[in-house]
Amino acid sequence: MTSRKKNFLLILSIIFLIAILLAWRIFGSNTNFTENKKSFYIKTGSSFNSVITQLEEQKILKNPGTFKLIAHQLKYDQNVKAGRYVIENGASIFNVIKILKAGRQTPVNLIITKLRTKEDLAQKIGNNFECDSIAVISLLNNNDSLLQYGLDTNTAMTAVIPNTYAILWNTSANKIFKKLFTEHEKFWTAERKKKADALHLSATQVYTLASIVEEESNKDEDKGKIASVYLNRLRTGMRLSADPTVIFALKDFSIKRVYKKYTEFPSPFNTYLNSGLPPGPVCTPSIKTIDAVLNAPATNYLYFVAQPNLTGYSNFATTYEEHLAFAKQYQQWLTGYLKAKEDADSAK
Repeated sequence: MTSRKKNFLLILSIIFLIAILLAWRIFGSNTNFTENKKSFYIKTGSSFNSVITQLEEQKILKNPGTFKLIAHQLKYDQNVKAGRYVIENGASIFNVIKILKAGRQTPVNLIITKLRTKEDLAQKIGNNFECDSIAVISLLNNNDSLLQYGLDTNTAMTAVIPNTYAILWNTSANKIFKKLFTEHEKFWTAERKKKADALHLSATQVYTLASIVEEESNKDEDKGKIASVYLNRLRTGMRLSADPTVIFALKDFSIKRVYKKYTEFPSPFNTYLNSGLPPGPVCTPSIKTIDAVLNAPATNYLYFVAQPNLTGYSNFATTYEEHLAFAKQYQQWLTGYLKAKEDADSAK
């Protein structure tokens, strides 16, 4: 074999090896993290160079230089799309570019359980999405923006049904709220609206009452009876005198016992001072609690107080005298319990 032929074969072998190496870099595993998957966020308006910088800083890929080269060839540099992208461990550069170029986002699961204030909702959304909490709270505090939904700044939170919502990360505050409201509309089926009508309450009023019940007890067995107490008070013209409304008015959720001085706090939410339901909810009640209100049993109960133990169950009464007897039992137990706890803490 001549030296020229040998050199040709050597060059061909080198080219072949380079091609294999390049193909491996493009189509082989190229991730540079140990987790099973990693979220990669591209903000609205980001340039291609900022994407490269993020890939390097977050150590997403082993060979960001190769990514840049191939991205140019595939024209991704001209087609950057904002969003949250989940990159699987072991993904190739080609697959990553394909996902990013197609804008194939992985939605964020917005998990809403019990929230008490509009600020709580704004913070949760701001922590999980591109839009910030200021944009959300501005919407929730703007009657003009809420008018299209038939809501106001007091009732805005009634649009929020606790659940899990799959929403794209770069969705605006307005569109997130619209999504929540759409699900709220689906929740209020003809059957639920019919039950609300039978209680002579609107869907908003049922939600507001359910929010009080939610704060009163975590025992599902008691929620329907607690709802019946408040429904009976509404029917008879009694003030609700609901402790959760006072705590909400004060915005001090560390309060464990509502003393008389608290019940004198002036606020439209204070149902010790004002008749009827408060102007809006005091938390986001669970679906189970809303349905407990809609399906509340017919009772003569007008009062309830916690049982003298740690079970969380309540004693219900039809007369004030009976209620006072139950309340006295509870107060005596609570005083003894707190004293024993204080003594135990002191002994430590």
